[in-house]
Amino acid sequence: RCLSDWSSDVCSSDLYPSSRQTAGGGLTGARISSDLDNDLPRIGAVLGVDVGFSTTRRSSAACRLDWNAEHVNWKIQRFRATPADQESSIATVAGSGLLQAAAFDGPLRAGLDVIGTYRVADRMLTRRLGSRIGKPGQTNAPVGVALNAAANDLARLVLRRCQLRPTRHATGIDSRAIVEAFPNSFLGVMLQDPSLVPARRKDRSDKFFVHLAAQGTLQRLLHYLLPGRTLSLSLESVRNHDDRAALVCAITALAVAAGDFTAVGDSNGWIVLPPRAFVQDWAWTELEINTNSEHPECLHTSEPAR
Repeated sequence: RCLSDWSSDVCSSDLYPSSRQTAGGGLTGARISSDLDNDLPRIGAVLGVDVGFSTTRRSSAACRLDWNAEHVNWKIQRFRATPADQESSIATVAGSGLLQAAAFDGPLRAGLDVIGTYRVADRMLTRRLGSRIGKPGQTNAPVGVALNAAANDLARLVLRRCQLRPTRHATGIDSRAIVEAFPNSFLGVMLQDPSLVPARRKDRSDKFFVHLAAQGTLQRLLHYLLPGRTLSLSLESVRNHDDRAALVCAITALAVAAGDFTAVGDSNGWIVLPPRAFVQDWAWTELEINTNSEHPECLHTSEPAR
C-alpha cells in the first residue's frame, strides 16, 4: 500500500539456526528446521504486487521471486495505475510460467467483492499492535474503498493474464492462490523490540525492512522457506519504497505457497503474516489477546509437516 495512497502506514549457522530465531536474534523456544518439508516445488516462482493509485507516477510495483535448486532471485518493475501500464508490467514481470501464489498489498475478500466495512483483519492488526508497529487503514474509509477497488482490478488482471496454482491453503479467497499482503505488519511482527527501530508513520515499512535485512532476519526467512539456496541478489540493494513493498508481498506469497504462514481475518478477507516461527512472542501474545474481542478462528496458523 503506497504511503502516499493510504491514510495509515501503508503503502551459514546463521541461515539455518537450530532454534526458532527471530528478528533481533532472540529465540522463541520452538525448534526450526533447515530441511523443511513444505509445499514448494524444487523450481518455482511467486508474484508480489504493491498497489498504487497514481496514473502519472510509477507508484505501483510488481515483483516475481524465482528459485531453482541452488539460487533465489527476483525481478521488480514499477508501473503507473493505467490499464496499459498495468497490463504490460504484470505480463513482463510475471512471465508465462506457473506462479505458486500471488500476493497484493490491498484489501481483498472472496469473490473479489467490494468490502465496505471495518474488517476483523484490520482490527486484529490495529488493537495493541498499532501503537507499536503501525496499522492498516480502515477498509470502509474513502481511501480504503478506493484501495480495495484498485487491488481487485490488479488481482483480476493477474488471474486473467497469469498461470496460478490452485488454492490449497485454508484461508483461500479464490480457486487460485491469490492472497492479501500488508508489508508493514508482516515486517513489524518480526521485530524483537519495535521501540528500538526509530520510525515515523510514513517510513515505518522502509525502516523495518532495512533493520530486518541488517539483522539477517529476512535472509533467514527466505532460507527457512527455501533451504539450501543462495540469494543471487542483496536485500540491501533494494532501496525504493515500492520495490521493497513488492518484494515483501512476494515473500508473503512464498510463505502461503510453502503452506507455512499466519493470517488474521474472516470472510471479509485475510491478511497474511510470516510463519509462526518468525512472529515474535510479544506480537503473538497481542494477537491472541485480540482474538478475545473477535473470535478464536480469526487467528489462523498453517504449518507443514516436518
